[in-house]
Amino acid sequence: MGEHLQEIWLIRHGETAWSAAGRHTGRTDIPLTEAGRLQAEALKQRLAGRFFPMVLTSPLARASETCRIAGYGKSAQFSDDLMEWDYGQYEGRTTASIKDEAPGWTIWTGNLPGGETLAQVTRRADNIVKLVKAAGHDT
Repeated sequence: MGEHLQEIWLIRHGETAWSAAGRHTGRTDIPLTEAGRLQAEALKQRLAGRFFPMVLTSPLARASETCRIAGYGKSAQFSDDLMEWDYGQYEGRTTASIKDEAPGWTIWTGNLPGGETLAQVTRRADNIVKLVKAAGHDT
């Protein structure tokens, strides 16, 4: 007997001014740009007619607005576990500017003064995986 595999769609929010500029955008609640809203409209077309029994979104405006424009805002549940990495003192900075003071820095191996560790982000991701697995249906 075959086991049913859950299908999970992971969709990133549309463009913001900071993402367009390559700035690390963690917890700062930056809105979508006009291009980001157009990306969300294109997503709506791509997902037209697709039903998801569970829709989760970060409570940050860029994610919840992308979700709403794409047509899933009314069914979405907010989860702080889906918020972006907390970059601490590196919030709003580019990787290049961070490397000026911390040569060789990467998000995966470097420290984020005042921010989250990789282990903390991993725990949040694991919480979402557990929630989705427990639902037992496509998400």
